[in-house]
Amino acid sequence: MAEEPSQKSARILRVDEMGLAAAVEEAARSLCSGGLVVFPASGLYGLGADGENPAAVERVFAAKARTPGMPLLVLVAENRDAERLASRLPPAARALMDALWPGGVTLVLPASNQVAPRLTGDTGKIGVRRPAQPVALALCRALGRPLVGTSANLSGRPGCREISRLDPEILAAADLILDAGPLTGQASTVVDTTVSPPVILREGAVPGKKILEILGQKEKTVPPL
Repeated sequence: MAEEPSQKSARILRVDEMGLAAAVEEAARSLCSGGLVVFPASGLYGLGADGENPAAVERVFAAKARTPGMPLLVLVAENRDAERLASRLPPAARALMDALWPGGVTLVLPASNQVAPRLTGDTGKIGVRRPAQPVALALCRALGRPLVGTSANLSGRPGCREISRLDPEILAAADLILDAGPLTGQASTVVDTTVSPPVILREGAVPGKKILEILGQKEKTVPPL
């Protein structure tokens, strides 16, 4: 009886054993060749891809079984990189970037026409964060382009704080995994700055009260139904 072909298994690099620089350099090479990389994004592991590579972005949708039309957030190395993704930078976005980046706030910006519609979900908006997590920030710098930073889980399932708990489908789809051990912390706070006043879409690592203080708002704006 012929043996069934074995399922591809992603390479796992222990960041603490290999060293940050070497691990990130190898991960960046994989991303530049269209690969998918699991990496520590904040309190959860992320599934990364080159945001300017359409084929790699499609691989993210397939790996997560993500519904077409749902946007994907991206991570950037510097504040100015976020500005290049936006058709304009709302004053509220500038204030939050200056006060809280790198950190746990994702800003929804009006997308430039250079941003692929697949990333925006055809909304005309792009979610962007400059991460504080050292591995994620180093990976953004090494890639030199927007890094897709969606959570490393199947759509509709909980995010993952440990590599051992990754969905088998994500393990099978990834080309490389950067294991930084168990992660702690919260997912990012998401703020839509394309509307005035800005709307907190999700509270997370940065309290909503802090956001309101920076923006000079007294009350939180409720997202429209």
